Amino acid sequence: MLWAMAPGIATTTRYRPVGQAELDLIVPSGYRRFPPRLPEQPIFYPVCNEEYAVQIASRWNTAGGAVGYVTRFEVRSDFLAKYDVQIVGSRLHTEYWIPAGELETLNDAIVGTIDVIGEHRAEGHGATKETTPQ
Repeated sequence: MLWAMAPGIATTTRYRPVGQAELDLIVPSGYRRFPPRLPEQPIFYPVCNEEYAVQIASRWNTAGGAVGYVTRFEVRSDFLAKYDVQIVGSRLHTEYWIPAGELETLNDAIVGTIDVIGEHRAEGHGATKETTPQ
């Protein structure tokens, strides 16, 4: 079931750092859905703030010369209310742990598109940078 954008629907902004392979799987959906998790990835981790997403994209996703992207999306607040925010380091490091089997329901709760708001490259492979698409 797709929830259409409608006035009065409460949404929450969340972020997801992704690598090139994951972004390549988001594109065919019209930037509306995250791809299914791999069998060894039982949890989907959207993060609660842009700063944490930038840390992951710029430090972890760029390992080995890869590129990391920061995505931003709006999700229905009533969907997120079923999950506790997990603190996985400092207060900045907050995320949701959504079981892979519930990812399609999360995708259905996305309102609008998944926007790429930052791009990061490892040193020596192009400067680490923030970009705003479009």
